[in-house]
Amino acid sequence: MAESGRETRGLVVALTSYLILVVVQFVAYSMTGMLVLLAQALEMLSDVLISGFLLLSAFWSRKPPDEFHAFGHGRAQNVAALVSATILITFMSVETLRESIPGLFHTLDAAESPNTTLALIIILIGMAVVAIPLVDIWRVKSKGASIKAQLIALFKDEAAYIVVLIGVILVARGYYWADAAASTVVGILIAFSGIYLFRDNVHYLVGKTPGNQFIEKVSTAARSVEGVLNIHDLKAEYVGPNIIHAGLHIEIARGTLVEDADRIAHDVEKRVSQETGCQHCIIHVDPVGG
Repeated sequence: MAESGRETRGLVVALTSYLILVVVQFVAYSMTGMLVLLAQALEMLSDVLISGFLLLSAFWSRKPPDEFHAFGHGRAQNVAALVSATILITFMSVETLRESIPGLFHTLDAAESPNTTLALIIILIGMAVVAIPLVDIWRVKSKGASIKAQLIALFKDEAAYIVVLIGVILVARGYYWADAAASTVVGILIAFSGIYLFRDNVHYLVGKTPGNQFIEKVSTAARSVEGVLNIHDLKAEYVGPNIIHAGLHIEIARGTLVEDADRIAHDVEKRVSQETGCQHCIIHVDPVGG
C-alpha cells in the first residue's frame, strides 16, 4: 500500500507541475513568438491530459475483484497508458509538427529576433520543475503501467527541454532556423514516446508472459514439493501491474488419497507464491502418466 501511495503521489506531483508549466509557457510564447515555446506548451498540455487519465486509472486499478473481473482491475493502467499513447501520437505530435514544419521554410530574420533571454529562463525553470516528479517517481521500487507511462513522459519532457534549450541558444546566436527545427524535433520525440507506450502496453493487454526466468522459477518451486513427480502445461500471464496469474498441472502417485492430493496442491501453491511472488496460482492435480 505504501508503494501505491507513492505512485499516486508521483502522478499528482507530475500533474501539478504540468499545469503550472502549461500556463507559463503559453504566456511566454505570446510574449516572444518563439515556436519552441509553443511546442513545449502543447507537449505539456498533452502531459496534463495524460497524467490526469493515468491518475484516475491508478485509483481504478485498486478496485478489488468482482463478478466481471476475477483478477481485479489492474489492467486499467495498461488501458490508460494505451489511450495516453494514442493522445500523444494522433493529436499532440501532429499538432506540434503542423505548427513547426512550415517554419522550416519561413524562418525569422534579424528584425524579428525574439526575446531569447525570457525563453531561456522559462526553459530552465521548466527543466527544474519536471525534475521534481521525475526523481520522486524514479525512487518508487515497484512501478505499474501508469507510473511507467508517467516516467517515460517525464524523460521525454527533459529530452525535449534539452532540444529546445539548444534551439534557443542557436536562435540567440543568429541561427533563426533553429526555432522551427527544434520544434520539429520535439514533435518527433512526442510521437516516438507515444509509439513506445502503445507497443509496450498492447503486449500486456493481449496476455504478456512474465518470461522464461519466471517460468523456470515456478517449475523449480513446484518440483521441490514432496509428492510432486512431474509438472506440465505451465502457463503464466500478467493480469495487472506486477500481478501474475499462473496455472500448472502437477503429477502425483496413482492411488494417492484425495486429502493428501489436496495437501500437496496447497503446498505447491504456497511454495510457488513464496518463491516467485505469484498472486494467482491455479494447481491441477493429475495421476502420474495421466
